[in-house]
Amino acid sequence: MDASTLTTPDGSVSIEAASLRDLAALRTIERICFPKDAWPLLDLVGVLSFPGVVRLKAIKDERMVGFIAGDVRRGEGVAWIATVAVLPEYRGKGIGAALLEACENKIMVKSIRLYERFGYERVGEWTGYYQDGETALVMEKKR
Repeated sequence: MDASTLTTPDGSVSIEAASLRDLAALRTIERICFPKDAWPLLDLVGVLSFPGVVRLKAIKDERMVGFIAGDVRRGEGVAWIATVAVLPEYRGKGIGAALLEACENKIMVKSIRLYERFGYERVGEWTGYYQDGETALVMEKKR
């Protein structure tokens, strides 16, 4: 993937492909953004290495400040955003939107699940999905 650049009010952010070399930084982001539901180490290794996963990172001043992973099931014609996170001090600057747009451009299937703000519709729920028993919403956007 070619890197793309987002210009924010406080400088530029690069959107690049993520790899296993980003494991420590991703683990930090997960713990900060999802203190109760951070993915375990093996899940992070998987998201950074399994084939069929689109994984992108946002870099500012040589630091990973955001991450997104899209799980693509080409045979089924669907994909979903498995996780998206931006460190709290970098939110509200368009980084999450840039990650989402870059991920969508890489996925290229008929359905993508995520937020209504970007044209997604609620199509279901996964009861008890989160560690604390909270229900996850399943969102879909037709392309």
